[in-house]
Amino acid sequence: MTKIVKKKEKQEAKTEEMVRSVGRRKTAAARVRIMPGNGAFTVNGKPMAEYFPYFEWQNIVMAPLVATSKEKTFDVSAKISGGGKKGQAVSVRHGVARALVLWNEDLKKTLKTQGYLTRDARVKERKKPGLKSARRAPQWSKR
Repeated sequence: MTKIVKKKEKQEAKTEEMVRSVGRRKTAAARVRIMPGNGAFTVNGKPMAEYFPYFEWQNIVMAPLVATSKEKTFDVSAKISGGGKKGQAVSVRHGVARALVLWNEDLKKTLKTQGYLTRDARVKERKKPGLKSARRAPQWSKR
């Protein structure tokens, strides 16, 4: 007796509902929600400008919306845990880009060429036994 399981087709997100996605970088993980609105951006319950005070971090977070010219189209809400501020900013960028693709598949090409859909897998390398750090060996002396 075998069951026939039909594959669910990907459904295009409707304009009145929200889309959720996850973005990660190093040890930072961001749960991102986007919904139609007027451009409000909150991070952990605070306005984005308050949570990310540096202009560089704000640019990183807003990059996918700016690349697709949707800054004033969506309200974005993000919950972040772990990592430092820069890693958190990049994780939010990753999450926003993934949510935009779920919202509209046509944006994928634009976001992919900018590199916003690729998860940056670089993490700190562990220290190995017999070495001073991850790769630094003790100084060698012939005599």
